[in-house]
Amino acid sequence: MSEESHHALPKPDLSDPCYVNAMSHFYRGELGRIMIWRQRLDITTTWAITSTTTIITIAFSFRDIPHLIFFFNLMIVFMMLWIEARRYRFYDAFRGRVRMIEAHFLVAMVSHNPHLLSGEWQRLVCEDLILPSFKISKLEAVGRRLKRNYAFIIAFILVAWMTKLFMHASPPIHSWKTFFHSLSVGELPWWIVGTALALTIVGTTALVWYVTVNTAGEVTDLRSNQREQWRI
Repeated sequence: MSEESHHALPKPDLSDPCYVNAMSHFYRGELGRIMIWRQRLDITTTWAITSTTTIITIAFSFRDIPHLIFFFNLMIVFMMLWIEARRYRFYDAFRGRVRMIEAHFLVAMVSHNPHLLSGEWQRLVCEDLILPSFKISKLEAVGRRLKRNYAFIIAFILVAWMTKLFMHASPPIHSWKTFFHSLSVGELPWWIVGTALALTIVGTTALVWYVTVNTAGEVTDLRSNQREQWRI
């Protein structure tokens, strides 16, 4: 942008009906945009749940189906997670505009405090309209969706996997040796399957922990003393 664009923009006038009307329509348009992306997130989650329930039903309906089917179930879920994380980055990018308008325009309107309109929020919104950009990394997007939804789906698959092992293992599992033996499928040795299981558990746990510690969520939980402010 040019040097002039970095100068402070004039403070908005809340008494100007044209400006307020334009901002209201802009906010409504951006809100509709993020709602569309939010619906796309729900679609991929639904696909992951539907494929998981279908595979689990088939796996427990037929004893001869190898437990390795749950590995392919995990691959499908991870693919859905990757697609959803990409969609979430678009959702978060446009949500950033909405939050900027809510925090710096609507709050000033509700509180009748025009001083809250000061700052560089106008310039930031204009720059994002000209050159839209993602607000979070791919890793953070994957971690957020994993923490919100997919960690529970993956945990459900792993529980079903272990249940299938103990129910349909031949010979029955009664020691660690027979457990490791039951992990092997045909010519595939047990240590490859065990490694895939261990990497899934460790990787999922580590990523959820990383996102929990290093990033902020979409909504912050209110403390007890803050909740009292919302009582009517």
